[in-house]
Amino acid sequence: MNWVKDNVVAYLPDTHIRGIAIGNEVLGGADEFSGFLLGAVKNVYDAVNKLKLSHVVQITTAHSQAVFANSFPPSSCVFKDNVVQYMKPLLEFFSQIGSPFCLNAYPFLAYMYNPEQIDINYALFLPTEGADDPKTKLHYDNLLDAQIDAAYAALEDAGFPKMEVIVTETGWASDGDDNESAATPNNARTYNYNLRKRLAKMKGTPFRPKKVLKAYVFALFNENLKPGPTSERNFGLFKPDGSISYDIGFHGLKSSSADSSLLSFKDIRARSLSSFYSITLTISTALLLVFSI
Repeated sequence: MNWVKDNVVAYLPDTHIRGIAIGNEVLGGADEFSGFLLGAVKNVYDAVNKLKLSHVVQITTAHSQAVFANSFPPSSCVFKDNVVQYMKPLLEFFSQIGSPFCLNAYPFLAYMYNPEQIDINYALFLPTEGADDPKTKLHYDNLLDAQIDAAYAALEDAGFPKMEVIVTETGWASDGDDNESAATPNNARTYNYNLRKRLAKMKGTPFRPKKVLKAYVFALFNENLKPGPTSERNFGLFKPDGSISYDIGFHGLKSSSADSSLLSFKDIRARSLSSFYSITLTISTALLLVFSI
């Protein structure tokens, strides 16, 4: 309760908080925290509900594709055996409170893991022969749609065919190590620009054509202090100094040399913490809205 009051209620209504993700990619890896996820979700939901905010602030958690036993063809996707015991009770609760299944979907990573089998044009929304699902007879002209429909197939297999899938992270790295040759500014620009066009069509996927696709772009800024491969520090639309990484056609985003494209971190530090939250969350929300219209 105190956490929700301090981190949510304190910033309303100036900050438009629409959801709380309890953990990130908790399931599918080490089981250290898997058994605690549902309890944590229920605790936060109970607090939000008691504060009469459950109709405004949605409670969920985001999953990586590591929760799936397989993902191609999409119709064959199911949850891993060691995930099901935690996933099904979680999905039952989300079904009760009306929360979606949140997926972090990265065609970039899929291509990097299997460049010999995946056409990069298929990953970048560029013209390609695409792929067919032999069971459903559905055709896919891009990898993201196939990844999302794999999640829908897994949900249907688990008994939740009506649950919506929302993409909580997707993006493409603009720089990488020597073994990450696909991480280039041009590929990152192409992916995010074409993602924007894909979402602007306001349509669903081949398997769920009536559910309009919603997606959050990862990420707003390059995380220059993040450990791991170079690509992990280069998913941002903006650089750490506030200049844009590359232009994907947003009105108001100028070239990286223009003063107007800079977001001054000195200015942010000079403002209150609540202002910083407001800026960050407002921009994040704007990205979702722009990419889904």
